Amino acid sequence: MKKILILLVCVFSFAAAETEFAEPKPAIDNPRQLVFGIPSGEIKEINRILSTVNNVMKFYRPENTEVVIVAYGQGLKSLLKKGDADVRKRIEALMTYDVEFIACENTMRTLHIEKKDLLDDIGFATAGIVEIIERQLRGYTYAQP
Repeated sequence: MKKILILLVCVFSFAAAETEFAEPKPAIDNPRQLVFGIPSGEIKEINRILSTVNNVMKFYRPENTEVVIVAYGQGLKSLLKKGDADVRKRIEALMTYDVEFIACENTMRTLHIEKKDLLDDIGFATAGIVEIIERQLRGYTYAQP
């Protein structure tokens, strides 16, 4: 009986535990700066990354975040106007919360994709990986779901 009671106390104490914010806490004037990469063209993987971004923004609240998503390699296909309709809707929804999407121009040349083939309001970087590195050096956290 004593073991069951101890087990229940442990379970309930973990259930009540919440994530504590590091200092300084996220705020409009001190947003969490996050950069994500989309390297894969697999719809399941793209959706997993977009879901993670959505969950992070729900937790911190959109006004307390600056999120950048860099698409490179086969992941660049996620930004195509004629790409998967559900992925496109999710990306456009995230864009309404000022999530910045950046396309890798090296990949664009390799895959013979032109700027006009991509969604509106996409940013561009010469090299997607370099963009991620430079964002990290400017204080962004690279989040790899």
